[in-house]
Amino acid sequence: MANSKRDLFLKRRLRVRNKLRKVAAGRPRLSVHRSSKNISVQLIDDVEGRTLASASSLEKDLGVVGRNNVEAAAKVGSAIAERAKAAGVEEAYFDRGGFLYHGKVKALADAAREGGLKI
Repeated sequence: MANSKRDLFLKRRLRVRNKLRKVAAGRPRLSVHRSSKNISVQLIDDVEGRTLASASSLEKDLGVVGRNNVEAAAKVGSAIAERAKAAGVEEAYFDRGGFLYHGKVKALADAAREGGLKI
């Protein structure tokens, strides 16, 4: 039976998340979601089950013009790093979901690291 593209994505996402749960040690998870037009990220505390901070390319105050690009992802990464510091978080695990660590996802992670978030 051939798996659809969506099935393969879901399997990849679960595989990544299960590996993170084994080594998380109570650290929050930096979860990324990328659509064809936008990118968003959440800092999630899995122990309490709540979102500590979030950022998205849809936000007007980030000043993202052409939302579907690497520069927009870098701005979102910088914003989440600032908001994580404000929430008192210095370390997190990067949950790329089922997305490949390349392009916009990589740019977001690099900008978050440059902003002072250890991932």
